[in-house]
Amino acid sequence: MEHRELELFLHLARTLNYGRTSLECHVSAATLTRTIQRLETRVGAQLLDRGPRGVVLTAEGRRFSVYAEKALGLWADYQAGSGEPAGLSGEVRIFATVTACQTLLPELLAPLRAAHPQIRLGIRTGDAAAALARLDEGEVDAAVAGIPKRLPQTLVSRPVAVTDLVLVKAHESPADGPFVVPARGLVREAAFRWFRRTGVKPVIAGEPDGHEALLALVALGCGTGVVPRLVLESSAVRDQLVELPADLEPLTIGLCARRADLHRPLIAALWDLRP
Repeated sequence: MEHRELELFLHLARTLNYGRTSLECHVSAATLTRTIQRLETRVGAQLLDRGPRGVVLTAEGRRFSVYAEKALGLWADYQAGSGEPAGLSGEVRIFATVTACQTLLPELLAPLRAAHPQIRLGIRTGDAAAALARLDEGEVDAAVAGIPKRLPQTLVSRPVAVTDLVLVKAHESPADGPFVVPARGLVREAAFRWFRRTGVKPVIAGEPDGHEALLALVALGCGTGVVPRLVLESSAVRDQLVELPADLEPLTIGLCARRADLHRPLIAALWDLRP
C-alpha cells in the first residue's frame, strides 16, 4: 500500500470528517473517497461507516489504523537509516492553555519524549472552555483541561493537578466592585455557584474567553476576577493583584483523550506513561 494512502486514512480516522481531511491534506473529496474505497478493496472489509450520525470507524477500521501507524513508523525508521527500529513515530496533537503549556506539559510529556523521541508533539493553545469540545470533535488527540463532574462518555481522563479557584482584584480597586468572569466553562460555573451560595448578586463587568485575558482586565481595574491559582501564580501581572478571601471549590485538571483512541499506539504511549 502507498504510504500516502495510509496517511490519508489515519487523518480521516482521527477527524471522522471527509471535508476536513480533504482540506487539511490538500486532496479533493473525490480523491479521498477513491483512496478509502481502494483501501477497503485491498483489505477486504469496510473500514469506515458513513451513517446518518456521521462517519465512524468500524471494528476492522480500528484494527487497520493500528497497522497503518506501525507501517508508517517502520518506514520512518528505514528512511532515517537506522538498522534497528527506533520505536513509535508520528504526531500527537495536544490541546492546552498557555498556562498549562508552561506549568504542566513539560513534566507531563517528559517521559513520553524520553521513551519515544521520534514522536512529534503538536501543541495547540486556546480557551480552556473549548478544550474538551475540540478533543471530542477530533481536532486534537489529547487535551489538558479541567475535568467536569460528568465527563462525556466518549472521553476518558486522568487527573494531573488540582488547583484552587481564587478571587483577585487590582491593588487600588474596591473589594465590592463588579466581577470579571470567564465567558464559559468550569470556572464560570464554579463562580456562579459561589455567588448563589453566598448570596452575592454579581454585576458582571467583563466576560473574556481566557483566564490570562481575565487577569489582564482585573489588573486594569475592571473588577474582581475568579481564576485558578495555577493561572495566577504564573501570570506576568500577579504582582499587581491582591487575593481576596473566598471559599471556592478547587478545580481538577486532567489529561483527556477519546475512549475509542486508547488502542492507538501513540495515544496508548501517552496515556500509560507517568511523570
